[in-house]
Amino acid sequence: MSTRARVLVLNSALGPLDYRVPAGMHVEPGSIVVAPLGPRQLIGVVWEPERLPSDAEVGDNRLRNLLAVADAPPLGAALRRLVEWTADYYLAPPAAVVRMTLSSTSALEGARTVTEYRATGDVPPRLTPQREQALERIGDRQGLIRELAAIADVSDAVIRGLVKAGAIAAVEVDIDSPFPRPDPAFGPPTLSADQQAAADTLVGHVAAHDFHPTLLDGVTGSGKTEVYFEAVAESIRQGRQCLVLLPEIALTEPFLKRFHDRFGCEPVAWHSGLRSTQRRRAWRAIASGEALVTVGARSALFLPYRNLGLIVVDEAHETSFKQEEGVHYHARDVAVMRGKFEGCPVILASATPAIETRQQVVLGRYEELKLPGRFGPAEMPSIEAIDLIAEPPERGRWLAPKLVKALGETLARGEQSLLFLNRRGYAPLTLCRNCGHRFQCPNCTAWMVEHRLTRRLACHHCGHVMPTPRACPECSAEDSLVACGPGVERIADEVAALFPEAKVAVVTSDTIWSPAKAAEFVGRMEAGDIDIVVGTQLVTKGYHFPNLTLVGVVDADLGLEGGDLRAAERTFQQIRQVSGRAGRGEKPGHVFIQTHSPSAQVMRALVTGDADAFYAAETEARADAGAPPFGRYAAIIVSSEDQAAAHDVARSVAAAAPRIDGMAVYGPAPAPLAMLRGRHRFRLLVHARRALDVQDVIRGWLGGLDWQAKVRVTVDVDPYNFL
Repeated sequence: MSTRARVLVLNSALGPLDYRVPAGMHVEPGSIVVAPLGPRQLIGVVWEPERLPSDAEVGDNRLRNLLAVADAPPLGAALRRLVEWTADYYLAPPAAVVRMTLSSTSALEGARTVTEYRATGDVPPRLTPQREQALERIGDRQGLIRELAAIADVSDAVIRGLVKAGAIAAVEVDIDSPFPRPDPAFGPPTLSADQQAAADTLVGHVAAHDFHPTLLDGVTGSGKTEVYFEAVAESIRQGRQCLVLLPEIALTEPFLKRFHDRFGCEPVAWHSGLRSTQRRRAWRAIASGEALVTVGARSALFLPYRNLGLIVVDEAHETSFKQEEGVHYHARDVAVMRGKFEGCPVILASATPAIETRQQVVLGRYEELKLPGRFGPAEMPSIEAIDLIAEPPERGRWLAPKLVKALGETLARGEQSLLFLNRRGYAPLTLCRNCGHRFQCPNCTAWMVEHRLTRRLACHHCGHVMPTPRACPECSAEDSLVACGPGVERIADEVAALFPEAKVAVVTSDTIWSPAKAAEFVGRMEAGDIDIVVGTQLVTKGYHFPNLTLVGVVDADLGLEGGDLRAAERTFQQIRQVSGRAGRGEKPGHVFIQTHSPSAQVMRALVTGDADAFYAAETEARADAGAPPFGRYAAIIVSSEDQAAAHDVARSVAAAAPRIDGMAVYGPAPAPLAMLRGRHRFRLLVHARRALDVQDVIRGWLGGLDWQAKVRVTVDVDPYNFL
């Protein structure tokens, strides 16, 4: 047995380090260990030395001892290969990727109980405003003191004071209690012939225990979830684990309900809304193999599944699967690679597949299964474009007369409507009518967005907020501020003025920030407590409301702004998805699309339903331009709080660019979002032919350069965000 171990510690600034394995300690590749580094103790993972070369070999006599082995199973070989591939492809430090696999440090500890706290119902003798706020916001929730303090927006001391007063009591919690086991025979669905054929194919892939990527391409309302649930059921029957990725945390709660109806219990959930104890319990159940089905956001992809038998990426076209911070990975693509390393099938489910996915089908790398019609009596909605030039809204309003009339008729029939505008807040810009002053974020090159519900101006890029002032800070004129352009709150105000008897709900990430809030929204819709929903992209997917028969797209041209290469595709996907919310039951659905360009190719495709023609034209344009998936892009972002330093480094990066056939480097230029969170930003764009190993080129190019510590250079391979 080797007395030497190579360890990848969770510090991205360090490479692999060698340690001595003390007598009596057993480690193997994948073992999670505690290693000393100076006076500190760091978590690390033992790695194969041949797969992770060290920059400097150290003699055995100079090695320090490992301190402990965590009470957790080793990371499997397939997961270690995924870590290596992700780090190599996205030019990220391996330690940064490993950190995502060990996303619950408390899960590495052996203790299985924890003291949590919950309200007793008693009112303390001294009820200060902060204590009252804490008890009101905590309600029947339970958690650690710091978690309850965060929920209540008070200090830890306030919660501790309530504990002493007897208003909050300690509860001993068994945090590793087993999860219920899903029953594949609990609620089998009735499938149509098309659904059954697709389900049988997917079940066969799961039974084969082999890597097989499949695109499940079905129109909205075709029952894709019910179809891939049959593959999930087969994975459960075999005792193998299954992962379902969802693009939005708000979709988790509706999904959990559908899962419960099919399998008799909820799956294991993984998302940012979990408490630390819930994350620990889920992580340990996944690592042990006890958790048979996990549903979660993109970060669930890197959890240490013991026996993975199936991966499903639902709404696989969604751009939110692309991580924009830290490791810039795309969960859809990494999911396919994890399936390859694990030797299990991968299902990409979508009503509007991305061109990149469609091209993999054309090349024969992915199988395609189609569900061309809606399930049961439901029909696809009729779609009509409203030319805002020919039929403009009334002065000071944003809804065209034809859409207003349709809203009134839908309301009169007792049916529900949805108005879609992908712009949070009341207005995207606030200015002074007296001097023209515009409110800009102090940290970003972005306008502050007015939110009237909270009486705040907010930056949607860095989160900076400020109260809406009564007077202009530039000229001191009072009551001179004007809201320019519409956000969802402004549309909701217009609806309330037009239909004062209607029950209106605003649905955005500001109002639906947790699965519990999503469940509350679903309950109100199903109970008929909402007549008109005004929402952002959060409501374009995943929801099924049979009484929702009208959809109005307020500004269909909004997504076409900005020059993004995927702008037309993204607009098509988003409007097609939101259109799919209409007429999902027996009542017919109608969709109105407000646009200034009804003759544009994307608008014609939406109205006629000719998706194939749209995608063919878009694909041809991408091929002509050598754009993805026919070419490669990589963005190099140079940022610093010192603008001159960032500019100098960006110019030196450009000057050192290698001259290679089939590769061009554009820039540097100030990024469209030239300042973000107080950092000045410059961008270079690398455009290369598909066959070129652009990662290797960039690795050698940047590896030969030095820059000041205050300057940050980030590489985004296959960028989706060009800001």
